[in-house]
Amino acid sequence: MSFNEENRAKLAKAFEDLLRAVNRSPGRYPELLDTPVKAADMWIDDLLDGYKWDPAQILADGLPARQNSSMVVIKDLHFHAVSPRYLLPFQGIAHIGYVPGDTIAGFSKISRLLDCFAHRLTLQEDIAHEVCAALTTHLGVKGAACVIDSEQFSMIVRGVRKPGSRAITADYSGIMATDQSKRSEFLAIIDSEESLSE
Repeated sequence: MSFNEENRAKLAKAFEDLLRAVNRSPGRYPELLDTPVKAADMWIDDLLDGYKWDPAQILADGLPARQNSSMVVIKDLHFHAVSPRYLLPFQGIAHIGYVPGDTIAGFSKISRLLDCFAHRLTLQEDIAHEVCAALTTHLGVKGAACVIDSEQFSMIVRGVRKPGSRAITADYSGIMATDQSKRSEFLAIIDSEESLSE
């Protein structure tokens, strides 16, 4: 799904209505004159652009895996998303790993896959699940894992108001779900603080 100019215009009008509802009409406040259009552009181009991406296409054209390929792990992938409950953003890092089948994907494709699911109205738990499911379905991996560590703005600016709190969720598929040793290997890798210079 992608947004057209009609969607963009409707969203800009919605932001203008929101400003009017809080007694901040763009016509009366010069600093708000361009806000509806800018806000609509940001939502469509930056916050919800994941809807236009196809996970199957992202993972297409993989490279042949070596026989008995070792686990592939990409850690500390920064992301942002928007909660569907309060329409508040959240951000954090994701760690993604998989045990290859016949094909491996370029590292940048894994990052794009994360953003495909994160740049939507979505729950953190769903992002992790969808990443694992896509790797299993479209890349044919033997097992996949995704751990997400995020800062939920809904816990900071409303309700319990707990700055610095973190939400951690995980999802596993295939042998990463059934083989404790594989899961432990993945968790050990993402917990490692070793650098190449050591």
